[in-house]
Amino acid sequence: MFASFSAVSVRRRGAAGLGAATLVSGLVAAGVMTGAGRAAADETTQRQGGAAATIAGLKTYGSAVVHGATGDQQVSAGLFEMSVEGGGMLQTYCVDLHNPTQRDARYHETPWSGTSLGANRDAGRIRWILQNSYPQVNNLAVLARKAGVRGVLSEQDAASGTQVAIWRYSDDVAVDALDPQAEQLADYLEKNARDLPEPRASLTLDPPAVSGRPGERLGPVTVHTNASSVTVSPPADAATSGVRIVDGQGRAITSAADGGQVFFDVPEDAAAGTADLTVQASTTVPVGRAFASESRSQTQILAGSSESTVSATAAATWAKKGAVPALSAAKNCADGGVDIIASNKGDEPFTFELAGLEHTIAAGETRTITVPLQEDQAYDFTIHGPGGLTERFTGMLDCRTRGGETGTVTQTLSEPSPATVGGTASDTNLAETGGSGVTPLIAGIAIGFVVIGGATLIVLRRREAPAGD
Repeated sequence: MFASFSAVSVRRRGAAGLGAATLVSGLVAAGVMTGAGRAAADETTQRQGGAAATIAGLKTYGSAVVHGATGDQQVSAGLFEMSVEGGGMLQTYCVDLHNPTQRDARYHETPWSGTSLGANRDAGRIRWILQNSYPQVNNLAVLARKAGVRGVLSEQDAASGTQVAIWRYSDDVAVDALDPQAEQLADYLEKNARDLPEPRASLTLDPPAVSGRPGERLGPVTVHTNASSVTVSPPADAATSGVRIVDGQGRAITSAADGGQVFFDVPEDAAAGTADLTVQASTTVPVGRAFASESRSQTQILAGSSESTVSATAAATWAKKGAVPALSAAKNCADGGVDIIASNKGDEPFTFELAGLEHTIAAGETRTITVPLQEDQAYDFTIHGPGGLTERFTGMLDCRTRGGETGTVTQTLSEPSPATVGGTASDTNLAETGGSGVTPLIAGIAIGFVVIGGATLIVLRRREAPAGD
């Protein structure tokens, strides 16, 4: 399963014969991606799969107090809302208290392994809290009775109490809800939380990249989804290229189910080239899925989902002879870096340079190259391969909560006025929620904008491709 990252693919069809590829690294600054490649106009953005959304605001919240070595700080605590690309709404809580949320930040559904949750032994308890509190339990009288809450439990109390309980496990911080009813709920949730497994993704394709020879069915690419079925869209140039999307028997398909396998059927006379397929579905995203941003905006965890649009893409590369690579990437928080996964289905080695070191993928081999990064470090990798293949992977490593790095609250919250605390706000400044202050954010981004140098340590993991794969 692959973590969320931004992968900009520049794909051009061309002649085969390139046995080597080069990779350059740069930085991403001020929203401008460097090293745009040879065909910027043809760029398309790939995701590893699931829901993509833009954060809309902190909508239902109360107040909490964070107790730190430098004193107490009052923060807003509650539910965020996100609007899903293609349709749908999500409700989320924060799992990164001391990092600010950026207004209109874009988020992608992400495995826990690509966030701080991957290394958090209490991540499963957070999922239990989500499933046993608001808004999953939206009968507040029932929730209050279960939690032993004395008095009326409002939506704002339920949201803030749930967020406080989550912070105690996500950030390992001393935090209390200001409202007595919210605090009683937080204590109940913290005390009763049990470990649950990570929920499955709403939609992914595995693997996200395949390769092979013209005249073959390239794949399989397996669909993993909680939707009843997904729509399969062929490559944009299928009418001219002749590339079809088929099942294991070679029959053209336009839909697939969970566990279904799809293939790229490439004509035997096709010149070396590449193609993408897209799958899409409408489903509810499972509670407990993580959402990571494309910028330095606090990680979120899903508390509720409407019927929402989810999608995923997979790429294929082919050539008649020479190296035939397939490339993908995934954040790896356990090892503190980004994995570049390279395979070679050709009959010649595939050689490329990464961070000043040359790597050769033998014919039939698959290898994972882990590029270690500093926390909050931006990365920008471009790999050129046979047939005009160009893959670019960009993003920022965000694997730790800020409190886990410093042991103290590092940002100052500017609270809404007393009249709005505990309300349902539509104009809350997102840079003032969940522990805020823009100065530490700017400093964090400055630290992150580091070019990966040639001295970077590279960690290799190798596995041979199965015979006949």
